[in-house]
Amino acid sequence: MESSRPGADPAQHPSAGVFKAEHPEGWGRGALAAQTPAPTAEMLPATFKLCAAISYRHLRNMTGLRRQAAVAISQELSRLACRSAGPGAWINQVRRRSSLLSSRLEEKPFSEAEMSYIKQGEEALQKSLSILGDQDGWKTETVVDNGDKVLSKVLPDVGKVFRLEVVVDQPLDAVYSELVDNMEQMGDWNPSVKEVKILQKIGKDTVITHEKAAATPGNIVGPRDFVSVRCAKRRGSTCVLAGMATTYGAMPEQQGFVRAENGPTCMILRPVAGDPSQTKLIWLLSIDLKGWLPKTIINQVLSQTQVDFANHLRERLARTVAVSC
Repeated sequence: MESSRPGADPAQHPSAGVFKAEHPEGWGRGALAAQTPAPTAEMLPATFKLCAAISYRHLRNMTGLRRQAAVAISQELSRLACRSAGPGAWINQVRRRSSLLSSRLEEKPFSEAEMSYIKQGEEALQKSLSILGDQDGWKTETVVDNGDKVLSKVLPDVGKVFRLEVVVDQPLDAVYSELVDNMEQMGDWNPSVKEVKILQKIGKDTVITHEKAAATPGNIVGPRDFVSVRCAKRRGSTCVLAGMATTYGAMPEQQGFVRAENGPTCMILRPVAGDPSQTKLIWLLSIDLKGWLPKTIINQVLSQTQVDFANHLRERLARTVAVSC
């Protein structure tokens, strides 16, 4: 930065006007100490807030000075605490807050590629919710005796999508944990899935996954794999798990698998009204299986996959609860 080079004019610094107005004789530590009276308990809060407000934005843009600034503030607060017993409690409180501020300043921002994946996940979520929010045009594909049902509709820009609606006799937290926290274990209980692997985590909401789908009985649909970006959003009593196909340099197409594409797709979880021990699950499924497959076969396979998924999920949750008890 210009103000850090030898011979640079300090007046070019955005905060120079403030310091020069208060200390016209210069910025040196000696001059500042000579003109500044010993801080009092009344002066410290206002002084700290003023300095923090002036410097915060600049510190975020001065990577080399972040840690030095945090250390300097901590050392100065320690010196003041030792010199004056009066405001010691307040200084300790500020010291804790300055530590939190310094840790936040040290957080690494997302890269351009990571931000792209985050935006893709949010786009999948918004598109999925928009599709599910339109109640017109849905046709019944399957209705099971236990109340599970699969609906479908054809969208001009997406193709045929499927909508599973079921009620699971487990609380939302248990269902969420199985589908999100234990995502990589899905191959253990869902015969339609051979493997799910998290390739990268981005922040707390977004992951890149590689999923291998098992071949269907009779090998009607051969092995497929998917690379997807997924995001999980939880707002109050509602959870949305959304995803769509993406590209990931470290996971090119695999030998023996046809690279299919998800999306937009999502699951919505919410407690059943009046009975929080049960969870309503809505699954929007949109898949392009690629390859040369008749649409009638694809439609039959996908709708049956959703029905089977609900049954396998119930069995998995029942076993998990039995073991925990």
